[in-house]
Amino acid sequence: MSDSFRALRLNKNDDGQSHEFVELTENDLMEGDVTITVSHSTLNYKDGLALTGASPVVRVWPMIPGIDFAGTVEKSSHADFKEGDDVILNGWGVGETHFGGYAGKARVKGDWLVKRPAAISAAQSMAIGTAGYTAMLCVMALADTSTDAGEILVTGAAGGVGSVALALLSKMGYQAVASTGRKEEEAYLTSLGAARVIDRNSLSEKGRPLDKEQWAGVVDAVGSHTLANAIAQTKYGGTVAACGLAQGPDLPATVMPFILRGVTLAGIDSVMAPREKREAAWAQLAEHLDLDKLDAMSSQATLDDLPALGEKILAGQTRGRLIVTL
Repeated sequence: MSDSFRALRLNKNDDGQSHEFVELTENDLMEGDVTITVSHSTLNYKDGLALTGASPVVRVWPMIPGIDFAGTVEKSSHADFKEGDDVILNGWGVGETHFGGYAGKARVKGDWLVKRPAAISAAQSMAIGTAGYTAMLCVMALADTSTDAGEILVTGAAGGVGSVALALLSKMGYQAVASTGRKEEEAYLTSLGAARVIDRNSLSEKGRPLDKEQWAGVVDAVGSHTLANAIAQTKYGGTVAACGLAQGPDLPATVMPFILRGVTLAGIDSVMAPREKREAAWAQLAEHLDLDKLDAMSSQATLDDLPALGEKILAGQTRGRLIVTL
């Protein structure tokens, strides 16, 4: 059929989770007031969890995963969008409770979409994806931190959030320090703008409740002991933006840094962030992200590559950002 499109679909039964590649039509899509022809998607850590079933990310079965997509509006009954508009979607439970971006078409609520900035191509918008948009929200949370206040720590620096955060921070005049467990990525991290690279082992074990002041601010995608130590090492009045849990969801910390140093712990949620905040983040990405650095941290994939790549991202074997061309 001419109006059919290909999709990656996840199924679940008593034997567990499986995936299949299927041909669907618009009649198979879920409810929404905007239908989009999807050109690109991407792979985030959460997508890896969904694809592998390592964590119960998917809550409706069967599911088309993919928490991000970029494309062009095909049909719309939403006041803010018309046929031909270039749009981006990040989050809102798409790929978890509503069919997501790993398909040639999507139908969603227009309230979930933002218009793609003209300065950023569809492929580049997915090189950014939720990881890069989250990195921008983290950097926005550090807005009161002056560029001469000292170094900004970026944990999980070779990952998607970390890579974009380094590029943004260096472009905006900050001294960014990259923490990674992958020593072989030092040249890559320096090329993105890291002033120096430290071994994550200095942060990943149980530390002191209050440590020597080192960081003017922190972008953390790791959680657990790493986040606790980063907080304990943050300078007086500094902000720590927390957005991930690659090491774990626990936070074995004390209140000491908050009550003795006035440290702020800013929780960064990209999934349900209101549209105004999203639009502000995408406008700042268009202004501050060095697209040459974005291209350098990006690699290409197809729908067929995703099941294997889902395993790899959870094992920490991917770097930077991945563009999936539909």
